[in-house]
Amino acid sequence: MKKKVALVLSGGGARGIAHIGVIEELEKQGFKITSIAGTSMGALVGGVYALGKLGAYKEWICTLDKFKVFRLVDFTFRGQGLVKGDKLFNRLRGLIDDAAIEDLKIPYAAVAADIINKKEVVFTKGSVWDAIRASIAIPTILTPVKTADGLLIDGGVINNLPIEHAKRSYGDILVVVDVNAPIPFEKPVVSVNGSLNKQSVNGSLNKQSIYHEKIRGFYDYLHKLSPISHEEKFGYFDIINKTISLITYHTSQMALEKHSPDILISISHECCGPYDFYKAEEVIEAGRRAAIKSLEAYGHKANSWHWF
Repeated sequence: MKKKVALVLSGGGARGIAHIGVIEELEKQGFKITSIAGTSMGALVGGVYALGKLGAYKEWICTLDKFKVFRLVDFTFRGQGLVKGDKLFNRLRGLIDDAAIEDLKIPYAAVAADIINKKEVVFTKGSVWDAIRASIAIPTILTPVKTADGLLIDGGVINNLPIEHAKRSYGDILVVVDVNAPIPFEKPVVSVNGSLNKQSVNGSLNKQSIYHEKIRGFYDYLHKLSPISHEEKFGYFDIINKTISLITYHTSQMALEKHSPDILISISHECCGPYDFYKAEEVIEAGRRAAIKSLEAYGHKANSWHWF
């Protein structure tokens, strides 16, 4: 009999792609995911899984290179964000059909934050893609989602590990995946011949992606329109990233202090940059390896693989 799992997936930009490797490893080792809750990229991967289309999503995202990622970016001058997100979501909706959350085979919850009403918004009904779009609206990057009386942004600013929103069932175990763990990391990368090699995060892995550089260029254009001091201009994009990372890190730590998961799968925040979506294969493998490590530790603690 398969061991039931209530799965919680954190946000973390492109690092959230690691959730794919975690899910695949859980299923490979005989676990059955019976509910899923996520924030931001955790909401996206979790939603796609709940729709039964994780394989199609993985196949698509692993084809992305730097140029394909950039072609999915539709810049805007509206002022509420750099990217509208229409290109990306139209592509995803074309690849994977939408469904009502209440009609999914497993309970699913996605978290967003309402900055007008200063509250957490949890999607447990309605369109899966609408829930995901609100949950991943990274402040200042992706335009927020308007509602009748609110404005929704990335749920990570209020609850990056929505443990309390994972629906529990009798006999299940709580598995939490945090892709922003402050731990050292050495990742496998795919070589030219397709084999996996080890390479430090230093050196070439720290080179800026074209996507990152283009966004910097966009900010440079804004600065030309409204000049500011050199000190303010330098590192502006990095400051935004670090601010968001700080918020999501602390919301995650508070959630872990309040709730005690049966299995915590920690993936280093150094596994990739938050916008390095072209590194999907490497990041998926990072998730898989982290899952294997945590599942082995859980098995040793339980002193038997009793779910087989």
